[in-house]
Amino acid sequence: MSRNYRYLCSLPIALLLSAAMSVTTGPQAGTDEPYAILQPDEFAHYIDRFNANDDQSVVNLVPNDAAWSWIAARAPLFTCPSARFEEIYYYRWWTYRKHLKQTPRGVLLTEFITPVSHAGAYNTIACAVGHHLAEGRWLREQAFLDDYARFWYTGGDDGGPAPHFHKFSSWVPAALVERSRVTGDDALLAELLDPMIADYRTWEAERRLPDGSFWQFDVRDGMEESISGGRRVQNVRPTINSYMAANAAAIAGVAERAGRADEARQFRGKAEKLRAVVDSLWNADAQFYEVRRPDGSFSGARELIGYLPWRFDLARSERAIAWRQITDRDGFWAPRGLTTAERRHPEFRTHGTGTCEWDGACWPFATSQTLDALARVLRGPPQDAVTRRDYFEQLVTYAEAHQKDGVAYIGEYYDEVTGQWLITGEKERRSRFYNHSTFNDLVIGGLVGIVPQEDDSLVVDPLLPADAWGWFCLDGVKYHGRIATILWDRNGRRFGRGAGLCLLINGKEVARRETLGPLRVRLESLEQ
Repeated sequence: MSRNYRYLCSLPIALLLSAAMSVTTGPQAGTDEPYAILQPDEFAHYIDRFNANDDQSVVNLVPNDAAWSWIAARAPLFTCPSARFEEIYYYRWWTYRKHLKQTPRGVLLTEFITPVSHAGAYNTIACAVGHHLAEGRWLREQAFLDDYARFWYTGGDDGGPAPHFHKFSSWVPAALVERSRVTGDDALLAELLDPMIADYRTWEAERRLPDGSFWQFDVRDGMEESISGGRRVQNVRPTINSYMAANAAAIAGVAERAGRADEARQFRGKAEKLRAVVDSLWNADAQFYEVRRPDGSFSGARELIGYLPWRFDLARSERAIAWRQITDRDGFWAPRGLTTAERRHPEFRTHGTGTCEWDGACWPFATSQTLDALARVLRGPPQDAVTRRDYFEQLVTYAEAHQKDGVAYIGEYYDEVTGQWLITGEKERRSRFYNHSTFNDLVIGGLVGIVPQEDDSLVVDPLLPADAWGWFCLDGVKYHGRIATILWDRNGRRFGRGAGLCLLINGKEVARRETLGPLRVRLESLEQ
């Protein structure tokens, strides 16, 4: 098994098309096998069910009959007491794999499973690239994400960016840096430094105002038909300004590591100036970050995008009061998930249905960003606005939303009360398997709690409430070239390895505590 597994992982993904590709289960502690606790065969039934419910009208790089082999060779295994939650974890790897596409530019990811008119080459769309990188960074094979990043920055004419890269604002440099904190490898960042700098300057030329802020149409944020904006309204939005601040900080860090002090200093300055811009989007009366109109006035609408400053570490800690809106029934809380606009607003859900409304319905894209931001709040300075229970309940609600007609499903957006997916008819075929959000990143980095570090250390800080599940296990995470396993067993009876939270590296226990809470290990010290 060991030799076969290493051989498979060394092959280009384009060759791994055959259903005959096999991955034997069952690692042994202390070896270089990917799983120390869980057995892949225990979870194959989920993929069998997904395959049985799928007509597979579109086949990209990895067909359904090779899906489980592909997942078992690359993805961490996860188990928990909730079969429904566990099912959605595997469903999201199953759908992610559907979007891998072999092209002359390498292996790329699509957003819609069928071709759409606003896509560029190979049916690629720039809007959710940050989500694609966040989700995929936890796979043990990363070559296709290298292809994907190179495509966006060098896949255009004369080695320039793909021409449709700027159809949507995004946080790609920041996402690439966050990915490197999982892999421990920043070679691609160094390779793409100059293209990232050039791309940033293009954004400045296209969207920067004289006061240093950035404007964007809501449709170019991928958030059309919003309460605060419009498809042709040039608003100063928390989205693009948070993205550009994070991107500037990311570029500065890459430049510094590359020994390019001038660029590092320049982009750190840009990041700090944009921090002040984001600060100016705080509406003290509403106690929330809001969109500013061209005349400088606030939009007067609390929208889920107001949490993005926390996602990128741009918000002041004393402003955590804004997070009370996610538990307020007149704010963003709804039976089926977080609404994209506050429910008390008079324009809530007034834009119709079926035209990509961001005026209140639940969008997985925004839910992903918001829960990512919430995780950072919960690990930050003490506050009394939200708890780990809030994170857990919203993540479970999000998992439960992944269903339609009794089977696992992910689409574009859905009704906040009924859970009904709101793209129907002919458009529904393009919407199924919609690759426009994350879920497994929220499980791995949030609930289970792997907090990637720049140095050679590993931090685990689960957001699971102490009185929730009695056990879970995440097994086979490749982190900085090692294989990590995290298990929680309140009474020690589930996994037979004692009670408490336990961290294994390459099958060997390296840290433990009796209760849920932070664990930290220096990886280099384990090899001395």
